[in-house]
Amino acid sequence: MSTRIQANLPHMSSVMVKIAELLLEHPTLPLELSITELAERAGTSAATVTRFCRQIGFSGYVQFRVGVASDSGRGDAHESWRADIGRAFAPEDTPGEVLSTLLHAHVRSLETTARQMDLAAVTAIAGAIATAPHLDIYGIGGSAGMALEMQGRLYRIGINAHCWSEVHSGLTSAAILGDGAVAIGISNTGRTEETIQMLSQAKSSGAFTISLSNNARSPLATVADVNVITAAPEQFLQPDDLSAKHSQLFVLDLLYLLVAQHNSAETAAKLAASAMAVSEHRRPARRDARTTTRKGGGR
Repeated sequence: MSTRIQANLPHMSSVMVKIAELLLEHPTLPLELSITELAERAGTSAATVTRFCRQIGFSGYVQFRVGVASDSGRGDAHESWRADIGRAFAPEDTPGEVLSTLLHAHVRSLETTARQMDLAAVTAIAGAIATAPHLDIYGIGGSAGMALEMQGRLYRIGINAHCWSEVHSGLTSAAILGDGAVAIGISNTGRTEETIQMLSQAKSSGAFTISLSNNARSPLATVADVNVITAAPEQFLQPDDLSAKHSQLFVLDLLYLLVAQHNSAETAAKLAASAMAVSEHRRPARRDARTTTRKGGGR
């Protein structure tokens, strides 16, 4: 692997050279670090690590990691498990042990997020959303699902909210935002390039910008006017574990409720109207036959 990296050095950009130098000094790092952790160690982005992998002949980081494992003689199933699942879980753990570890990770993430939250800032964000003429929410990959869920809930209570998970469409929307508009960028690491670009464009257009990530010093946080920080997974869990997303959903749920409170009467009216509109598409709750028999005096 070192020979392959050195052969491609003359064709690498300066940011890729940082990755190359790090790996030449520590060739087995990819077996221990996720793509995000390796990018952070090299002082670059996950997208740059992916481009680096392609530069030296691999289709992505996973394939590169397999190549490193093969070269180092550590390409066994146990090492692959540690690299991709994390060191908090072991293949031989009982279901009970997996459950306990997972529960602890999720609870700890939620509690840490709540403790470090700037509630005054979150309340101010909710007020801005409640009165905004237009709200953009940006998210890529796993964050796109959360952006879509938040958009749907806010739209139902009268917020002119739109979510964007494709960068061209998101940039188009961000470019036509104006004063009073609000834009939220969701990225666990705060290093997703497309989300950074969309939020940056929204800020340039005059929108009030908010980042939701686990790193107050991330590129996304640097772009935003206000940052909401969620707890990152523990040391031996992968940074893209669902415990991290759970914390972000917790914050989004809080924002939704605070926005709903801003004009509770109007919120209640809109929720009732939307519930009525879809009522015919929901099957009625099934009554318990035993309860019906007892109430009717049957056997």
